[in-house]
Amino acid sequence: MIRVLLAEDQAVIRGALAALLDLEPDLQVVAAVESGAAAVDSAAVELPDVAVLDIDMPGELDGLEAAARIHLRVPSCRTLMLTGYGKPAHLKRALAARVGGFMLKTAPPEELVSAIREVAQGNRVLDKALAVTAWDLADNPLTPREADVLRLVAGGADAPEIARELYLTPGTVRNYLTAIVAKLNARNRTDAVRIAGESGWI
Repeated sequence: MIRVLLAEDQAVIRGALAALLDLEPDLQVVAAVESGAAAVDSAAVELPDVAVLDIDMPGELDGLEAAARIHLRVPSCRTLMLTGYGKPAHLKRALAARVGGFMLKTAPPEELVSAIREVAQGNRVLDKALAVTAWDLADNPLTPREADVLRLVAGGADAPEIARELYLTPGTVRNYLTAIVAKLNARNRTDAVRIAGESGWI
């Protein structure tokens, strides 16, 4: 019996996935939770064989960060990431984190079930189209500090607010923004937010 942990913030999808997997004779859903933090805590208690994690969950832990922490706390648990968007940068992060699989939520149910079985056996499952895209995708050009600045811009903060939040001068913030726009070949900071967001860099 393969013990499965589910982490998905949307209750309807979480319930549907749990019901689907419980129909399989060799799969048992031992926990179904709504956040990355809950996934880490549940994994430590339930000791699942496979954790199926949505990448985009609210809170301080997204699916990939939760996967990394689960690997540390429960080394025997393998992880399978689910996403609705398939951003190539997410796939590259998943590969770097050595997750067992990466699948789109639009995949047929039988493919998800098969992927869980493969991951449980120690195999890796990747969406082929996404793998090709990720191979060709340039690495994130932003430094961690530039990414911090751009995340605050995305949240609606202006230069003085960003300066206070990051303990910088407004002039330094403007210099960061100029560098970010140039690095991303963006038209302006709004375009930079769009480009970085679509690439999974912020």
